[in-house]
Amino acid sequence: MTDRRPPCTIGPMDAAADYQYAPLRIPPGTSRSAAATMLSLQADTGGWELARLQLHPDGTRRVILRRRARLSYLPGPVI
Repeated sequence: MTDRRPPCTIGPMDAAADYQYAPLRIPPGTSRSAAATMLSLQADTGGWELARLQLHPDGTRRVILRRRARLSYLPGPVI
């Protein structure tokens, strides 16, 4: 007697519901230090944390911020 699980099962996806996501675009020509300052202000004032950062060949930065859904009373990102 073996305990067999069905192949390719996926567990519940409740982790995504625990976070809010905010996509941002930082224009080309923005210095690295200025972008870091903008993102740290978002973290300090809105409870956001960096989930993903992509630097595109044209110099545009695509940023995804996230925060716990229970912090929804805090302001949204402002850039």
